[in-house]
Amino acid sequence: MTTLIAFLVAIAILIVVHELGHYAVARLVGVKVLRFSVGFGPVIARRVDRHGTEWAVSALPLGGYVKMVDEREGDVAAAELPYAFNRQSVGRRAAIVAAGPLANFMLAIVLYWALFVHGLPAMKPILAEPPVGTPAALAGFTSGERVTAVNGEAVEDWQGMHWRILRHGVGADRLRLDSVDAAGHLHFRELDLTGIGLADAERDPLAAIGLLRLSPEFDPVIGEVAPGGAAARAGLRPGDRILAINATPVRTWKDAVERIRNQPGRPLEFVLENNGTERIARVIPERVRVGDAEIGRIGAAPRIDESLFEPFRTQIRFGGIEAIERAVAKTWELSIFSLDMLGRMLLGEVSLKNLSGPVTIADYAGRSAQAGWIAFVGFLALISVSLGVLNLLPIPLLDGGHLLYYLAEALTGRPVPESAQILGQKIGAVLLAGLMFLALYNDLQRLLGG
Repeated sequence: MTTLIAFLVAIAILIVVHELGHYAVARLVGVKVLRFSVGFGPVIARRVDRHGTEWAVSALPLGGYVKMVDEREGDVAAAELPYAFNRQSVGRRAAIVAAGPLANFMLAIVLYWALFVHGLPAMKPILAEPPVGTPAALAGFTSGERVTAVNGEAVEDWQGMHWRILRHGVGADRLRLDSVDAAGHLHFRELDLTGIGLADAERDPLAAIGLLRLSPEFDPVIGEVAPGGAAARAGLRPGDRILAINATPVRTWKDAVERIRNQPGRPLEFVLENNGTERIARVIPERVRVGDAEIGRIGAAPRIDESLFEPFRTQIRFGGIEAIERAVAKTWELSIFSLDMLGRMLLGEVSLKNLSGPVTIADYAGRSAQAGWIAFVGFLALISVSLGVLNLLPIPLLDGGHLLYYLAEALTGRPVPESAQILGQKIGAVLLAGLMFLALYNDLQRLLGG
């Protein structure tokens, strides 16, 4: 229910902002708006304002539209001809169409500004010991180093480091990371990314490089057991301390995780202690596929002492003016990165599995809502940028397709022939249907594949 409500709230906000952009500029340049609808299909609620605009909520919530007076869509009274969309100059028509995506970018900027002013809790970019053979290990990184810059750009938190590595590393053979170790010594290292697919959706790109976040060590004490999981079926319960697995002592929660992950589907003998009483339990980890690998999972989480995280936490906060600059820069960077990734998908350099549809968006909406309002606002900003970029693509039926027509009209001095527009709409419909099918297929693959 949380996922459903969060998804509907997110979609409603994004649609309303997008369509308000179209509506506001249309009214500004003197075009009469007949209907402002959130959703498609049959109208389930409506209200008409003093300007004659019908504000409606329609049955299908995945979208919305602004209907204006237009001679191409029906007869227009002579008195309303000056207010018809098709009678406006090409510049005004382009401004009305572009206002929707621009409104989404503006929403993202406002949301990021609010987050930066309020302050964002974050984790410091402190590295754990990299796995042997990974680019990070070969470059000489050691446990406890804090990354300070990626390709010369300052890094303040783990998420910022992750983002900059993706932005600079996709398609690159080398990546430079600056760091400082626990003794205060500076290091400037280059990572060899040859053969590392940072844009591969099926694995964690940082883990592929060998950049793992240093976390506090937890005692091997169970804090939560998932209902119906392997741990629950074996009788494991919160408060159980794992002393040994298959006669091998367990000292930390990480030890237990590694042994469970490496034994999918194989019976494991757990030695447990709770309130001074020891017992033995036979647990069979469930087989879970992650990318090309199969791992074991029992459905248990550790008991966490939050105070252990304090040395690893930080907060990202800026003053009002700097927050505006940061918000604009972040929105711009996300937009360019999205376009770059789309281009690489078309060229086959990036997997099409990166495309996500409504199921994945709903899942992330629910997860972010459960994590708190800061995470949900950040999610809204990210999706708003994605919606703005998507709508500006030069595909007929999208805002970008209409802008392409207007550009041609501005260059040639005459409108694109109606026959060409109809053909473009058919091609655009096929392209959008294909993208939607692929995105939904990816969603189902993620859902069914865990």
